[in-house]
Amino acid sequence: MKSAQIPRKAYERELRRLQEELVKMAEWVKDSGARLVVIFEGRDAAGKGGTIKRITEFLNPRIARIVALPLPTERQRTQWYFQRYIEQLPAGGEIALFDRSWYNRAGIEKVLGFCTPEEHRQFLQQCPIFERLLVNDGIYLIKYWFSVSEEEQARRFEARIDDPMRRWKLSPTDLYSRTRWVDYSRAKDEMFVHTDIPEAPWFVVPADDKRRARVNCMAHLLSRVPYVPRKPERIKLPEPQMDEGYLRPSREVYTYVPDHAATILG
Repeated sequence: MKSAQIPRKAYERELRRLQEELVKMAEWVKDSGARLVVIFEGRDAAGKGGTIKRITEFLNPRIARIVALPLPTERQRTQWYFQRYIEQLPAGGEIALFDRSWYNRAGIEKVLGFCTPEEHRQFLQQCPIFERLLVNDGIYLIKYWFSVSEEEQARRFEARIDDPMRRWKLSPTDLYSRTRWVDYSRAKDEMFVHTDIPEAPWFVVPADDKRRARVNCMAHLLSRVPYVPRKPERIKLPEPQMDEGYLRPSREVYTYVPDHAATILG
């Protein structure tokens, strides 16, 4: 049964509350020296990027950063598969949010033949070991799979085609993935069998309703991190420096941008 869509005002109110809590969580991460890794995976147009955007909207970029790696270089192709991802792991007091991650090997690389069957087999064998090492070293590792239906993905793709501001988000690989829907499903099922481990379980986010998916994911993320809100410090705005005879140069010596705003006022 399809759930009723959250009204916009209720959604925006809860989104704001969750974003305020995320700021508190990030401050706790900074103060405690914790290391937090959050992985976002799922099919194309499942809503991962929009959720990450809302999570990080008000966070200090010195604490939280988004990791969205490009295609590996020729040198990186000769490295141990996990090596370039290890370089992106957080230091103490940092949060790394992976917009796709090492799980590329279990999904797109497997389905489109970008890795060999042996490389795929090695990944499924090594990934649980790798993740256990991260968790055993004290890293908080949280993995989300955004689940979208074939019908909803098609609708979102069509919306991107018709929107010049978002057409860049629709790549040839995205379009081709539509023809391999079942292959992706099989690859995802096999990935879950091997990598849904107690130390780092998968959490599935039903994502046909973007608003519901965002607030559900954000609320769950907050529940998985044992943060303690810090009492806000009282801040007093200092008095400005006294004039002491400073004379500002004439406006004519500066080059100002044209007042474009004036043209839209009618």
